[in-house]
Amino acid sequence: MEQSVIHQTNLPRTRESIAADLRQLGLRAGMTVIVHSSLRSIGWVCGGAIAVVQALMDVITEEGTLVMPAHSAHYSDPATWENPPVPQSWWEIIRNHMPAFEPAITPTYGMGAIAEAFRTWPQVCRSSHPAGSFAAWGKDAAEIVTAHSLDNEFGEESPLARIYERDGWVLLLGVGYDANTSFHLAEYRCPHSKKTEAGAPVLEQGQRVWKTYATLDYRTEDFVQIGTEMERKCQIVTGHVGSAYSRLFRQRDAVDFAVSWLQQRATSG
Repeated sequence: MEQSVIHQTNLPRTRESIAADLRQLGLRAGMTVIVHSSLRSIGWVCGGAIAVVQALMDVITEEGTLVMPAHSAHYSDPATWENPPVPQSWWEIIRNHMPAFEPAITPTYGMGAIAEAFRTWPQVCRSSHPAGSFAAWGKDAAEIVTAHSLDNEFGEESPLARIYERDGWVLLLGVGYDANTSFHLAEYRCPHSKKTEAGAPVLEQGQRVWKTYATLDYRTEDFVQIGTEMERKCQIVTGHVGSAYSRLFRQRDAVDFAVSWLQQRATSG
């Protein structure tokens, strides 16, 4: 896999070259920005994920706030697992023995190398949701990740809403709109969204307990269409960071557009 990335890269990407590309795209010091990323899409990076995180921090600076998803979807009820599923005879064993979610040590799942490297960074804070946590660094990091409600994974009591309040930005670094978690905030704001129940092991007063909580029946499969139609209505800055085709846009624009799109679909269908 690495050999193919080398063959597709004309020159090594470096901390400095990535920072220059980010500035060219429009990223600036002092911004609040949530980043969704793919390391492989950038090309061969000297220093790998570490160099990308350093470049983002160089550009945003401590006067801004850098946020990344730190989701751990495997901390969930095994009855809902599909890729792959596990035998039903395993479910109760898993519920009884899966280690409790702990922000400091529970790894991310499916978020990519950049988000996982960021999660472990000094002075990075992480929210407490067992499945849908976020990590943050910089000026407003603590305020963004504090008080992440168990029953509000991506809603008003989540870091996504705190980013919205700050008129923050979304950077899709080599990934598509299907990775844009901020569209989930729109789902919470749409009264037609369907609710469901989830479960995970958490710590309460130092003791591991299995907790059930309210969540939504997310429709991530709509996100690409929402994003594509949003491009005709909202200002989206596009460009390349290394080899990665990237998009930078205001989170409020994306959320507000998605709320309108979801409501229109619900009432027309």
